[in-house]
Amino acid sequence: MNPADVNLYLVGFMGTGKTTVGRAVAQRTGFHALDSDHEIERQQRKTIPEIFAQDGEPAFRAMEREFIEHGHPAQRTLVACGGGLVVQPGMLELLKSKGVVVCLHASLDTILARTARQRNRPLLEVENPEERVRTLYAAREPIYKQSGTVILTDGRPLSDIAAHVLRAWRRDAADFARAHP
Repeated sequence: MNPADVNLYLVGFMGTGKTTVGRAVAQRTGFHALDSDHEIERQQRKTIPEIFAQDGEPAFRAMEREFIEHGHPAQRTLVACGGGLVVQPGMLELLKSKGVVVCLHASLDTILARTARQRNRPLLEVENPEERVRTLYAAREPIYKQSGTVILTDGRPLSDIAAHVLRAWRRDAADFARAHP
């Protein structure tokens, strides 16, 4: 496989910038940019909150796995993964078998500020969303940090973050291509 064709998967907590950074990186690589949450909404013809309410979180997690296994091209694609996707059992290994994984990271304060105004996050539709973010962040952070190159997004210009992601992807894509001829 040509390293320039290796898929890139952006993982990380909600509010770390996966979709925004993904679009910027895809523009520079000519890759097709997909957001796993948006693709699932499109396929199901429902919003994520509707899926959670009608089908439950386990059904949504199964939809995420199906999308990663079969729902996108095997090359030249950048996937911004939903925040909980990589923390599901076996998903990190599945992602790493399909391409390069880069984790976007932000401080808890930044995440709280970025998610405070958003309404399309069913896991935050609770009485105390800030406490929910703190709990989820503490539980998920160790998994994110072992998922791949970790890139901090706090207070950095989008162009700097995108350039950093591209450097990490190029380095790791060469290794991936050697391991998957």
